[in-house]
Amino acid sequence: MPWKETRRMDQRREFVIKALERSNFRELCREYGISAKTGYKWKERFMAYGLEGMAEESRRPRSHAKELRERVVCEIVRLKKAHSDWGPRKIRTLYERLHGAPVPSESSFKRVLERAGLTQPRKRRRAKQCGRLASGRQGTRANEVWSVDFKGWWWSAHGKVRVEPLTVRDEYSRMILEIRVMGSSRTEAVQSCFERLFERYGLPEVMRSDNGVPFASTRSPLGLSRLSAWWVALGIDLERNRPGCPQDNAAHERMHLDIRNELEVGRIGRDQDAFDLWREQFNSQRPHEALGMATPSEFYKASPRRFEGTPDELDYAGMESRRVHPTHGTITYQRQRYAISQALRGWQLGLKPIEDGLVELYFANLLLGHLEPSTRSFRAARPGRPEADQTKRKA
Repeated sequence: MPWKETRRMDQRREFVIKALERSNFRELCREYGISAKTGYKWKERFMAYGLEGMAEESRRPRSHAKELRERVVCEIVRLKKAHSDWGPRKIRTLYERLHGAPVPSESSFKRVLERAGLTQPRKRRRAKQCGRLASGRQGTRANEVWSVDFKGWWWSAHGKVRVEPLTVRDEYSRMILEIRVMGSSRTEAVQSCFERLFERYGLPEVMRSDNGVPFASTRSPLGLSRLSAWWVALGIDLERNRPGCPQDNAAHERMHLDIRNELEVGRIGRDQDAFDLWREQFNSQRPHEALGMATPSEFYKASPRRFEGTPDELDYAGMESRRVHPTHGTITYQRQRYAISQALRGWQLGLKPIEDGLVELYFANLLLGHLEPSTRSFRAARPGRPEADQTKRKA
């Protein structure tokens, strides 16, 4: 009789106890309907582990067919110690140059180095609540809201150079943080300017801008541009003016009028030195009625949120993550490729499966939209619609 499912443990115990007493082992095996090989297996387990050895063992393999050999692990460790500042990707490339194919995967290199304690944790920043695109938030304290815009261009005093100043101000204190003549309005130039501002004044909570380049993009989910995506990654909320409504940033536009009247007309000048002089006078000498006739510099204090550089990675707190392709602006999920945005190239995105087979897609805490694996499509969220409740709600 073969083992019965309901009495398997009891039958094994009976068998091994009788096996210790009976002289004809094979005859006992025939009585229980098992082979001599199976009988010896259970007898040996009983001798080694007692009655506890009668339970079924896990069928999981004790080793993997693709497990790295000891010499490969030792070589990975040796190369890392020889190049302590290199990461798993560079170590793998060096290994391939020295030993040729086949080469273990990058994740295998990373796992070996982590277990050997030879990796340094990368700079990570837990994503903060950010990304409200039109909440109507107003600055009630210094560094709660910064506003940014380009003044609009005019010709230099000699009529040879196009002047297009970038202006940044603190909304609450009216402090002008920057008036900078930009040689270009490209993302790289503007980001470099903001890096200097963040190093000097710290990070604001919110950045208010219009919907123009480089602050926003009409071809990206939620209007994200390379610049505004960088702000979001730093934990800065986005606050955008309504299209065609300059009154949403009225105080900043009023400052631009002062710049036009006092600089563009030429009373002080039109070069960077003139801008710096005018900004110093505006911040430290000019009284403001909204501030009780005090000056902006008397109200403003640097932000306690210090700028620590651009994070290498974003932490999605247990979600799956995918890095946007650095060239194509796509991600791969379940072996399908989805076009997301060129503005997010190189950044990590978080994926959270929900009902109906949909997958929520996040950049930091900003809900970008949904992946639909059934149709192999990405549906971008749209500001102002329920599906685009732009920020991930805390549980």
